[in-house]
Amino acid sequence: MSTTVVSELDALESESLFVFREVAAEFERPVVLFSGGKDSIVMLHLARKAFAPAPVPFTLLHVDTGHNFPEVLEYRDRVVAELGLKLVVARVEDYLADGRLRERADGTRNPLQTVPLLDAINGNRFDAVFGGGRRDEERARAKERIFSLRDEFGQWDPRNQRPELWSLYNGRHKPGEHVRVFPLSNWTELDVWNYIDREGIDLPSIYYSHTRDVFERDGMLLAVGPYSQPRAGETVTARVVRYRTVGDMSCTGAVLGEARSAAEVVIEVAASELTERGATRADDRVSEAAMEDRKREGYF
Repeated sequence: MSTTVVSELDALESESLFVFREVAAEFERPVVLFSGGKDSIVMLHLARKAFAPAPVPFTLLHVDTGHNFPEVLEYRDRVVAELGLKLVVARVEDYLADGRLRERADGTRNPLQTVPLLDAINGNRFDAVFGGGRRDEERARAKERIFSLRDEFGQWDPRNQRPELWSLYNGRHKPGEHVRVFPLSNWTELDVWNYIDREGIDLPSIYYSHTRDVFERDGMLLAVGPYSQPRAGETVTARVVRYRTVGDMSCTGAVLGEARSAAEVVIEVAASELTERGATRADDRVSEAAMEDRKREGYF
């Protein structure tokens, strides 16, 4: 009698495919948050697998801070065009222009994404919102269920989480509420990179080793660009770097690294003792509860 050995990646993939299909069955207007970052790219790859050979039955949504890496925006637009997908873009710039939001003193815009996100969800009547959050990223995300109920104000209450025994997901919600869905919840950064390597998934070039002008601030290497300029005493040098996570240019740091392929990134990540967000995202280092506070307000 033969037995089939299921790998860890196969098990994670199977769980994620089930989540995508469950949402398609339970909800009327699901949407996938898609920034062109590696986790959202893996989500889109899984969504395509879940419904192949049919097209992806979900709209994509990107909350554009206006401070994105150009390589990532180019990738986003190219993939949307190649796959014939519908993309909704909520722009922080529009909210700054008409006074609904104000620039932050530190120049970062990641925290300004919440209002455009919630407006896009409400305006398009999205009732399920796929996000690429993983439990290994940060403490607040470790508390999240795969199906996470948000109230009529888009807010998250960690005390109001539903049990998910035996992979049974409760998508019931009242009018005005919606559910955030995290199909990569049980994946780790290493799992994501192993999967990217196995599946041959294309990524924006900045995830791999390249030379870039950077300066050090608060222990991070920030890229020189229109939205991040060195201050007095901060020296610009050309370094060989790559990015572990991609967000607002003004608060996302690069890491030193020689990895030029997914297989080489796997080796670097396996040897790292720092989490990707804790090491490279300034907005997550504001306080111990920075992410949880933003999630309570409706952030990703």
